Amino acid sequence: MGIPISVATDREKGVLRRLRATPIRPQIILVGWVVVYFAVTLVGALLLVAVGKIVYNLRFDGNALHVFLAFTLGALSFFALGFVIASLAPTGRTANIVGMVLFLPMMFFSGATFPWKMLPEGVQMVGHVLPLTYVVQLLQGLWFAEPWGEHLLKVAVLFGMLIVGVVVSAKTFRWE
Repeated sequence: MGIPISVATDREKGVLRRLRATPIRPQIILVGWVVVYFAVTLVGALLLVAVGKIVYNLRFDGNALHVFLAFTLGALSFFALGFVIASLAPTGRTANIVGMVLFLPMMFFSGATFPWKMLPEGVQMVGHVLPLTYVVQLLQGLWFAEPWGEHLLKVAVLFGMLIVGVVVSAKTFRWE
Protein backbone atom coordinates (compact mmCIF):
# COMPACT_ATOMS: atom_id res chain seq x y z
CA MET A 1 0.00 0.00 0.00
CA GLY A 2 2.83 2.40 0.71
CA ILE A 3 4.62 2.21 -2.62
CA PRO A 4 1.84 3.43 -4.90
CA ILE A 5 0.82 6.25 -2.59
CA SER A 6 4.37 7.42 -1.94
CA VAL A 7 5.61 7.21 -5.52
CA ALA A 8 2.50 8.77 -7.07
CA THR A 9 2.53 11.58 -4.49
CA ASP A 10 6.24 12.21 -5.10
CA ARG A 11 5.55 12.41 -8.85
CA GLU A 12 2.67 14.80 -8.22
CA LYS A 13 4.88 17.06 -6.06
CA GLY A 14 7.76 17.02 -8.57
CA VAL A 15 10.09 15.03 -6.32
CA LEU A 16 10.61 12.31 -8.95
CA ARG A 17 11.53 14.89 -11.59
CA ARG A 18 14.17 16.32 -9.26
CA LEU A 19 15.47 12.82 -8.42
CA ARG A 20 15.76 12.01 -12.10
CA ALA A 21 17.84 15.17 -12.61
CA THR A 22 20.48 13.93 -10.15
CA PRO A 23 23.53 11.99 -11.38
CA ILE A 24 22.19 8.85 -9.70
CA ARG A 25 20.91 6.32 -12.23
CA PRO A 26 17.12 5.88 -12.07
CA GLN A 27 17.50 2.13 -11.48
CA ILE A 28 19.47 2.84 -8.31
CA ILE A 29 16.66 5.04 -7.02
CA LEU A 30 14.06 2.35 -7.75
CA VAL A 31 16.17 -0.39 -6.15
CA GLY A 32 16.67 1.87 -3.12
CA TRP A 33 12.91 2.19 -2.71
CA VAL A 34 12.50 -1.57 -2.92
CA VAL A 35 15.25 -2.15 -0.34
CA VAL A 36 13.75 0.38 2.08
CA TYR A 37 10.21 -0.99 1.70
CA PHE A 38 11.49 -4.55 2.06
CA ALA A 39 13.39 -3.68 5.24
CA VAL A 40 10.30 -2.03 6.74
CA THR A 41 8.11 -4.98 5.72
CA LEU A 42 10.59 -7.49 7.16
CA VAL A 43 10.86 -5.64 10.47
CA GLY A 44 7.06 -5.53 10.68
CA ALA A 45 6.81 -9.25 9.98
CA LEU A 46 9.49 -10.09 12.55
CA LEU A 47 7.72 -7.97 15.17
CA LEU A 48 4.46 -9.76 14.37
CA VAL A 49 6.14 -13.15 14.79
CA ALA A 50 7.82 -12.04 18.04
CA VAL A 51 4.50 -10.88 19.50
CA GLY A 52 2.88 -14.13 18.35
CA LYS A 53 5.59 -16.13 20.09
CA ILE A 54 5.48 -14.12 23.32
CA VAL A 55 1.71 -13.66 23.63
CA TYR A 56 0.32 -16.76 21.92
CA ASN A 57 3.24 -19.20 22.19
CA LEU A 58 3.38 -19.41 18.40
CA ARG A 59 4.83 -22.66 17.12
CA PHE A 60 7.11 -22.98 14.13
CA ASP A 61 7.77 -26.31 12.44
CA GLY A 62 9.28 -25.18 9.15
CA ASN A 63 12.63 -24.11 7.82
CA ALA A 64 13.36 -20.43 8.53
CA LEU A 65 15.25 -19.98 5.25
CA HIS A 66 12.34 -21.41 3.24
CA VAL A 67 9.85 -19.14 4.97
CA PHE A 68 12.14 -16.14 4.41
CA LEU A 69 12.46 -16.97 0.70
CA ALA A 70 8.67 -17.30 0.37
CA PHE A 71 8.21 -14.04 2.29
CA THR A 72 10.68 -12.33 -0.04
CA LEU A 73 8.91 -13.65 -3.14
CA GLY A 74 5.53 -12.52 -1.79
CA ALA A 75 6.81 -9.09 -0.81
CA LEU A 76 8.57 -8.46 -4.12
CA SER A 77 5.50 -9.62 -6.06
CA PHE A 78 3.32 -7.13 -4.23
CA PHE A 79 5.94 -4.40 -4.55
CA ALA A 80 5.77 -4.96 -8.31
CA LEU A 81 1.99 -4.56 -8.15
CA GLY A 82 2.51 -1.39 -6.12
CA PHE A 83 4.81 0.03 -8.78
CA VAL A 84 2.25 -0.80 -11.47
CA ILE A 85 -0.39 1.16 -9.54
CA ALA A 86 2.09 4.00 -8.95
CA SER A 87 3.00 4.03 -12.63
CA LEU A 88 -0.58 4.26 -13.82
CA ALA A 89 -2.13 6.45 -11.12
CA PRO A 90 -2.05 10.16 -11.96
CA THR A 91 -2.09 11.31 -8.32
CA GLY A 92 -1.33 10.02 -4.84
CA ARG A 93 -5.03 10.19 -4.01
CA THR A 94 -5.90 7.99 -6.98
CA ALA A 95 -3.14 5.55 -6.04
CA ASN A 96 -4.55 5.40 -2.51
CA ILE A 97 -8.07 4.65 -3.76
CA VAL A 98 -6.92 2.00 -6.25
CA GLY A 99 -4.66 0.42 -3.65
CA MET A 100 -7.47 0.24 -1.09
CA VAL A 101 -9.94 -1.17 -3.62
CA LEU A 102 -7.44 -3.94 -4.44
CA PHE A 103 -5.96 -4.51 -0.99
CA LEU A 104 -8.99 -4.64 1.30
CA PRO A 105 -10.85 -7.44 -0.51
CA MET A 106 -7.60 -9.40 -0.64
CA MET A 107 -7.17 -9.07 3.12
CA PHE A 108 -10.61 -10.49 3.84
CA PHE A 109 -10.96 -13.07 1.05
CA SER A 110 -7.43 -14.54 1.05
CA GLY A 111 -7.25 -16.17 4.46
CA ALA A 112 -4.97 -13.42 5.79
CA THR A 113 -7.58 -12.01 8.18
CA PHE A 114 -9.80 -15.01 8.84
CA PRO A 115 -8.59 -18.62 8.60
CA TRP A 116 -9.22 -20.02 5.12
CA LYS A 117 -11.26 -22.94 6.48
CA MET A 118 -13.68 -20.54 8.18
CA LEU A 119 -14.48 -18.73 4.93
CA PRO A 120 -17.65 -19.76 3.07
CA GLU A 121 -17.18 -21.74 -0.14
CA GLY A 122 -18.18 -18.78 -2.33
CA VAL A 123 -15.61 -16.54 -0.65
CA GLN A 124 -12.96 -19.23 -1.12
CA MET A 125 -13.80 -19.32 -4.84
CA VAL A 126 -13.21 -15.56 -5.00
CA GLY A 127 -10.05 -15.99 -2.93
CA HIS A 128 -8.54 -18.35 -5.49
CA VAL A 129 -8.18 -15.49 -7.98
CA LEU A 130 -6.55 -13.13 -5.50
CA PRO A 131 -2.74 -13.12 -5.36
CA LEU A 132 -2.60 -12.62 -1.59
CA THR A 133 -4.24 -16.03 -1.19
CA TYR A 134 -1.17 -17.60 -2.77
CA VAL A 135 1.17 -15.73 -0.44
CA VAL A 136 -0.84 -16.71 2.65
CA GLN A 137 -1.09 -20.37 1.67
CA LEU A 138 2.58 -20.58 0.67
CA LEU A 139 3.77 -19.03 3.93
CA GLN A 140 1.42 -21.16 6.03
CA GLY A 141 2.48 -24.32 4.25
CA LEU A 142 6.18 -23.65 4.65
CA TRP A 143 5.65 -22.46 8.23
CA PHE A 144 4.34 -25.93 9.05
CA ALA A 145 7.12 -27.74 7.13
CA GLU A 146 5.23 -28.66 3.97
CA PRO A 147 7.61 -29.20 1.04
CA TRP A 148 7.99 -26.63 -1.74
CA GLY A 149 6.69 -29.23 -4.17
CA GLU A 150 3.20 -28.86 -2.72
CA HIS A 151 3.24 -25.16 -3.52
CA LEU A 152 4.55 -24.97 -7.08
CA LEU A 153 1.38 -23.32 -8.41
CA LYS A 154 1.56 -20.65 -5.71
CA VAL A 155 5.23 -19.99 -6.47
CA ALA A 156 4.50 -19.83 -10.21
CA VAL A 157 1.64 -17.36 -9.68
CA LEU A 158 3.81 -15.12 -7.51
CA PHE A 159 6.78 -15.27 -9.91
CA GLY A 160 4.41 -14.49 -12.77
CA MET A 161 2.99 -11.56 -10.84
CA LEU A 162 6.51 -10.32 -10.10
CA ILE A 163 7.66 -10.58 -13.71
CA VAL A 164 4.50 -9.04 -15.19
CA GLY A 165 4.55 -6.28 -12.57
CA VAL A 166 8.18 -5.40 -13.26
CA VAL A 167 7.65 -5.39 -17.04
CA VAL A 168 4.44 -3.34 -16.91
CA SER A 169 5.81 -0.83 -14.42
CA ALA A 170 9.07 -0.51 -16.40
CA LYS A 171 7.08 0.28 -19.55
CA THR A 172 4.63 2.68 -17.89
CA PHE A 173 6.65 4.35 -15.11
CA ARG A 174 6.69 8.14 -15.38
CA TRP A 175 9.06 10.45 -13.56
CA GLU A 176 6.92 13.48 -14.35
